[in-house]
Amino acid sequence: MFSGLSPDRLARRSANHPWLTLGIWVLLIVGAVAAATQINFTPGFDVYGSDSARADDILEKQILGRSPATETIVVQSPDKTVDDPEFRQFVETLTTDVRALDETIVSVTNYYELGEESIVSADRRTTILPVTLKSDVVDAPEKVGPMVDLMETRAGSGFTVVAAGDGTIWRDGMEQYERDMAAGESIGIPIALIILVVVFGAVVAAGVPVILAFLGILVSVGMTAILSQVLDIDSITINIISMIGLAVGIDYTLFIVERFREERVHGLAKVDAIVSAGATASRAVLFSGITVMIALAGLAIVPTAIMFSLAIGAITVVIAAVALALTALPAVLSLFGDRINWLTLPGRKVKLQTSDEVGFFGKTTHVVMAHPWLSAGLSTALLVALAIPYFRINIGSTGISTFPEDLQSVQAFNILNEEFSAGRIDPAEVVIEGDVKSPEVAASLERLRQLIADDPNIAEMGELVAAPDGRAGYVPILLNGDSTSPEAMSALRELRKTYVPQAFDGSGVDVIVGGGTAGTVDYIDVMNQYLPIVIGFVLTLSFILLLMVFRSIVIPIKAIIMNLLSVGAAYGLVVLVFQEGVGNELFGFTQNDQIEAWLPVFLFAVLFGLSMDYHVFLLSRIQETFLRTGDNAYAVSHGLRSTAHIITGAAAIMMVVFGGFAMGEMIALQQMGFGLAAAVFLDATIVRSVLVPASMELLGSRNWYLPKWLEWLPKISVEGHAQRPHAEKAPSFDYAPGVAGGK
Repeated sequence: MFSGLSPDRLARRSANHPWLTLGIWVLLIVGAVAAATQINFTPGFDVYGSDSARADDILEKQILGRSPATETIVVQSPDKTVDDPEFRQFVETLTTDVRALDETIVSVTNYYELGEESIVSADRRTTILPVTLKSDVVDAPEKVGPMVDLMETRAGSGFTVVAAGDGTIWRDGMEQYERDMAAGESIGIPIALIILVVVFGAVVAAGVPVILAFLGILVSVGMTAILSQVLDIDSITINIISMIGLAVGIDYTLFIVERFREERVHGLAKVDAIVSAGATASRAVLFSGITVMIALAGLAIVPTAIMFSLAIGAITVVIAAVALALTALPAVLSLFGDRINWLTLPGRKVKLQTSDEVGFFGKTTHVVMAHPWLSAGLSTALLVALAIPYFRINIGSTGISTFPEDLQSVQAFNILNEEFSAGRIDPAEVVIEGDVKSPEVAASLERLRQLIADDPNIAEMGELVAAPDGRAGYVPILLNGDSTSPEAMSALRELRKTYVPQAFDGSGVDVIVGGGTAGTVDYIDVMNQYLPIVIGFVLTLSFILLLMVFRSIVIPIKAIIMNLLSVGAAYGLVVLVFQEGVGNELFGFTQNDQIEAWLPVFLFAVLFGLSMDYHVFLLSRIQETFLRTGDNAYAVSHGLRSTAHIITGAAAIMMVVFGGFAMGEMIALQQMGFGLAAAVFLDATIVRSVLVPASMELLGSRNWYLPKWLEWLPKISVEGHAQRPHAEKAPSFDYAPGVAGGK
């Protein structure tokens, strides 16, 4: 039914009708760009079904309605107090100007209007202006813009004017993420292009993968924009699309272009070489893409909006990259022909590799296979040793306190934390369902106030805010420090576990603790809970796919073990460098006592998928040779030699792309980029160059063992058969334009 969609047939059709194929892609890309302008972003850190989500739902539906976003403007003077006329005039003028932004501001007030000493610091040199925006939290980053612009005009007035709240923190964080990602791309893309030029030895061949990777990103953003009309898509999804799209888009094209060039060197005509590459490398790309998508689908299992959003973005960019590689690339190769080798580097020439040209990788493989027990033992021991620090991991959330100090929202947060309580930005909320005006509830609230009075991590408890019908209400509780700090989360857990149950025992009402810190706690708990579930899901589906692809029960078991070793080692290195601070200054990274809660889940899904990329490419080439010769040792050696330079180049590109993103200032990006780059390095060196050949040499023909009771499995061929002539000869290169040229 789908035979017409096989990679080799798609390659032939695309090669024979290149302009039609590229014309269709032009229309798709134009449509994607148009769709991208309509993308809707929704902050996605809700944990479905959690206490914090339930509390938010009660607050919105029964008490507050759709809560407006709030901001806290901080005004501070180095030498004046709120009692000085100059200070008062400055604050009142600022209040008037902010109030005039009536399209974005609902209300703003100050100390002089309220007379509340709680919004003045102890030394009376700092005061705060509570602001309510004319938007909810989702639109707050956009709506807060005019207020931020106004505050910037007050710079140099002798007063510090900064703000922190729903809009400013999110706005500053996203802008910093965008700057870091842009900086990462500016570093990664030029270096990736240089690596491609070195690998291919030709500028044109190097440029094609980069261009197609960018087109894949555009298509993916368009697809995501369409989905954002019905699904919640977080803005960070675009950053993930860019990162994953560059990595897989370049890699997939790299493998196919190299196979096309190899087939031309073996003497195939242009279109035949394209079809042969389609029957071999393109098949590997297709099944590698499926494996990556299976791994990324594991993210969607986690019941959080952000993980589902990241899964959508990452999967769409892999789909786009695979589709372009299987259709647009053959069309491009058909039009370019051997001009793909234009601008060849001096001293570089496309040539046929023979068994005598073993090179560095051939010699390395020979040494490893000559000492398989030693090679396997040492490499496994190293990976296990690197993984050990993971067992000391401290999962948490890097909040605003870890943002760069020059962000104005961070400056506001620091002042609030020192002079007041930063918890007023995002307080815990004790939400009550039942008769909140009963004497029992009043007594419970008084007991709660007494229980938390001596807790150093809790600043103060507010008054009960009741719904009009008296059937629901909430009490805000200010926690000290960053809402994602260990201290704040410890206080929140104590509220849930001890203070609230004791205070409301026998009150006859239901009590839930919500708020920002509660959401963070629920988020961390669900990540820890679902990590083994995601691992089990990904491993199971990957095992089944590899079992069918390679018709061996040994190959998928080994692949899973090896990938777990490389992922575990990457986990350990992240903990060692970031949490324990070993070598972090060498890389310019910021040490932090916590590792992002989403990182282990995200890293596993992405790294397992990308690791399988190399594994499928390498093993498919080994299997192709083994099926042709029946010689396992020769198949392993030949497969490694023939793919090593490409896999190494692809890994270097991924490392550069991921490493570029790790060079930013946001700790979350540093941890993610470093973890991905480290895992790819370990996978392409220790695993692919040492552990794979050593283990395959030890197992011999048993590598391809399939029990008879599994013979019923469908036969899926990754690497087809190269369509080479019996006598290998140098090709007559076709530099003429057109479709069917060449011999």
